[in-house]
Amino acid sequence: MGDITGFKKFNRADYKKEPPENRVKHWGEFINLPEEKELQQQGARCMDCGVPFCQFGCPVSNIIPDWNDLVYKNDWKAAFERLSKTNNFPEFTGRICPAPCENSCVLAINKPAVTIKNIELAIIERAFKEGWIKPFVPVKRTENKVAIVGSGPSGLACADQLNKAGHNVTVFEKNEYVGGLLMLGIPNFKLDKKIVDRRVKLMKEEGVEFKVNTFIGKDIQASTLLEDYDAVVLAGGAENARELNVEGRELNGIYLAMEYLTQQNRENLGADFNGSKISAKNKNVVVLGGGDTGSDCIGTANRQGAKSVLNFELLKMPPKERSDDNPWPQWAFIERTSTSHDEGCKREYGIMTKKFSGEKGKVKKLHAVRLEFGEKDLVTGRQPMTEIPGSDFEVDTELVLLAMGFLGPDKNGMLNELGVQFDERGNVKTDDSRMTTIDGVFAAGDMRRGQSLVVWAINEGRETAQYVNNYLKRKKI
Repeated sequence: MGDITGFKKFNRADYKKEPPENRVKHWGEFINLPEEKELQQQGARCMDCGVPFCQFGCPVSNIIPDWNDLVYKNDWKAAFERLSKTNNFPEFTGRICPAPCENSCVLAINKPAVTIKNIELAIIERAFKEGWIKPFVPVKRTENKVAIVGSGPSGLACADQLNKAGHNVTVFEKNEYVGGLLMLGIPNFKLDKKIVDRRVKLMKEEGVEFKVNTFIGKDIQASTLLEDYDAVVLAGGAENARELNVEGRELNGIYLAMEYLTQQNRENLGADFNGSKISAKNKNVVVLGGGDTGSDCIGTANRQGAKSVLNFELLKMPPKERSDDNPWPQWAFIERTSTSHDEGCKREYGIMTKKFSGEKGKVKKLHAVRLEFGEKDLVTGRQPMTEIPGSDFEVDTELVLLAMGFLGPDKNGMLNELGVQFDERGNVKTDDSRMTTIDGVFAAGDMRRGQSLVVWAINEGRETAQYVNNYLKRKKI
């Protein structure tokens, strides 16, 4: 390492954020990366630790110490080349990944971790600015045709890898935009859609074909793909949202999070809903679910002008620091405050919704009860929860957003038509080579492993592409 005592000399410095009271007035990104000299100092904080546990925590196995050191040495182009070996889309992960690498940073044992995510974002944005990123068109093409269903991060990563291997790749997207949840699920203030368009444009120039507004199983039968392509990759995500089956769920004003978020993203992209838009303006909003999707709903509601925002989480409040059964270098299950939380909301844990009530078909109240938790089962990790007698309460609300996670892929249409099998969690079942029970049909991303992170989806796409490439080589022998 260039400065083996850098972690002693320099404190962690995060990116600069626009004040909450200002950023809620617009939909754009609100972060500014540190100046070059400060980024070099942050790179110098990377320790000569011998065993880089950050790579253990990173799903795509980024060579993190190398590019940290290269940034410190002001060799940005070499840092970009090293970063590009393992990650197809650092501009996405540098913005929206929760950075499991930082949880595994050796320095994080007793000090604030290296700002790995920020450095990653700085490297890739520097590369675009300097013109180092140019279309890579394969010198030679194979005769193989591969269809990829779904243009989220796993589908895009798989397409990118297979195209670079010289195969002819077509990506099918059921929506009007390429990018999956990158485009329609994640709010603009976390990921500007120009960033997605920039990468998609590059992939088109490299030879990847994209077909939007094409719903496999409706617009095109899945069997047609089997006839027209040498291999098919299913990368449609885990779109089956967890429902809340309680009294009053049918009332107007209660929506799944993705109904709400995708509508706002479409409006930001120019769609006109002619008064039918789901809006939080001047409403008391309740968001059920304490994860990233719930956080995105909070940030969106505040930008729409909500009167108040309540965030209820079923589980107990996480600890401020790691518990004894959650040691480093595991992902730390601790309380986290997102930028959306900072913008205004009240958070409560251990809350179970019992029912909704309303007037004239519209929701007016949420009825809930507080929970208490027993001892955690050391084998399953679960904690029994029971209702606290007499803790029932109600809150006024005109808009309820259900952000309680996802239960695997939608099985109607394409998956049922293909006849693929599912695992015990309801995800598409594959063998060790990512192939489904149908020869030549593979699965990747959330559709195969369940709801997860963007960085895991990229890893899934990359690895599946390698298995598809091996399959196509064997098929031609």
